[in-house]
Amino acid sequence: MVKRKSSITIAALVGLATVFVAGGIYAGTKVPDVIKMQNPAYTEHTKGIVEFSHKKHVEDYKAACSDCHHDDKGQPLTDLKMGDNVESCITCHKIPGTVPGEMKKEWRETKMAQSEQAKRELEFHAEALHQNCISCHKDFNKKNNSKAAPVTCTTCHPKSE
Repeated sequence: MVKRKSSITIAALVGLATVFVAGGIYAGTKVPDVIKMQNPAYTEHTKGIVEFSHKKHVEDYKAACSDCHHDDKGQPLTDLKMGDNVESCITCHKIPGTVPGEMKKEWRETKMAQSEQAKRELEFHAEALHQNCISCHKDFNKKNNSKAAPVTCTTCHPKSE
């Protein structure tokens, strides 16, 4: 009788553990379909907030996670899968906004190397996002001989009210 109670208890514990593990796996793969690209690091947004759809990019355009998400050296995270934890872009691209015009002018006047300018631009959050999105959109359009992927401000940024 004791042996039977032990077996039932073990079976119940294994069953509970299975439910929790399966639940954890399912919960870990939950990625919101639409992400509002609204970051609290910005005191004010000058354009409408972009609403990014994972579903549209993954299902309709066959984008891989690594097409957008990269490591600290800019290399694609090829082993990334839906639901993995990722850092927010602003974690590395720490300066809100784009490079101020006077800073770009100073870079030109001091004849800063293009490679250094490009590196410094990526410190700015909006520059990094725009480079990532627009370059992918241009590649998509070229590859598909189309204009389906937007490359202008107003097609991604809705008018602010």
